[in-house]
Amino acid sequence: MWVFVFFDLPTETKTDRKQAALFRKCLLKDGFTMMQFSIYKRHCPSYENALVHTKRVKFFLPPKGEVIIYTLTDKQFGDMEFFRAGAIATAPPASQQLEMF
Repeated sequence: MWVFVFFDLPTETKTDRKQAALFRKCLLKDGFTMMQFSIYKRHCPSYENALVHTKRVKFFLPPKGEVIIYTLTDKQFGDMEFFRAGAIATAPPASQQLEMF
């Protein structure tokens, strides 16, 4: 299961920039990795674990802007197509985390 966080945060004022940077730092601290500047992803071993991380993101939402939290199964993530400058690009690495069952 994958949890994606998409966001569009204001950066007009110094306070806005500080809030946006803090939100990104909180995502990184919770194990998310940057896929694009405003898209972060995190692999979770189960749906229940994905709910835990979704709840954490909701806890540190910034006061302004728009945030979308989206979950995908491993199969759906594997079906994604990536393009760079019109050519097919290699997909980002699936996960750097070792999971023990």
